[in-house]
Amino acid sequence: MRPHWKIEELPWDRLAPELVDADLLQTIKTAAIVEANSADYVTYLHNVFGDDSAFKAAVDVWGVEEAQHGRALAQWAERIDPDFDFAARLARFRAGYRLPLAATESVRGSRAGELVARCVVESGTCSFYAALRDSTHEPVLRQLCHHIAQDEAAHYRLFQMHLRRYLQGNPLGFVARLRVALGRVQETEDDELAYAYFSANHAGTEERLYEREACASAYWRRAMARYQRQHVRSAAYMILAAVDLKPSRRWVKWGVAGLWRLLQWRLQRLQRLPA
Repeated sequence: MRPHWKIEELPWDRLAPELVDADLLQTIKTAAIVEANSADYVTYLHNVFGDDSAFKAAVDVWGVEEAQHGRALAQWAERIDPDFDFAARLARFRAGYRLPLAATESVRGSRAGELVARCVVESGTCSFYAALRDSTHEPVLRQLCHHIAQDEAAHYRLFQMHLRRYLQGNPLGFVARLRVALGRVQETEDDELAYAYFSANHAGTEERLYEREACASAYWRRAMARYQRQHVRSAAYMILAAVDLKPSRRWVKWGVAGLWRLLQWRLQRLQRLPA
């Protein structure tokens, strides 16, 4: 279960803090928190797929790679900001945000639905790290995000493979898959990313209290600014593949164009909000 790239092999001697702005640093600190929390997802997926040894073995490998993402991002952030205590920030996040670890059935209604949701997550993270890679000139972060984006693409294919296996015995219709996919996209507005942003950047400072909407807006204002049109298109096509909708259709291409315009409109709204 050893990852195929190593943290110590990143070009640390080329680290260039002068190429890092505050918004990028806060975004990476948030990402480190989320990635490092993968052990809870492994536990949850083990519970949901309790009798599927092949899938649980794959999830164990996935969890090791996700945890490495968190460690690598944390090390980068700590080198850029020596005052950043990642262990303390992660502990604060875990104290305030927990997955439904006692669940023995998927919160998506079925195992196939759970795998659709996992495909949606991996499509989002793949595009996110590709966007980070393409928007920064800092050499270490650029290489790191390239590695993570490749890992997330492989994770997408992993969950897609098991989804196809489950669909053979337990078909899940297009409408049901689309509902799960859209529901998971909407969940990016829930507490996980907002509270991770708060825990990584503001918790324990100046007695600041957690406000979900404000933290979510602050995070997305920083994250969305990194995206280019091709990153949105890539994520959309991966999600469409998970719900078995062919992206070659003209109206799907129009939909992706509309999604890009919507993202730009939302980013403009977020940028007008108080910092």
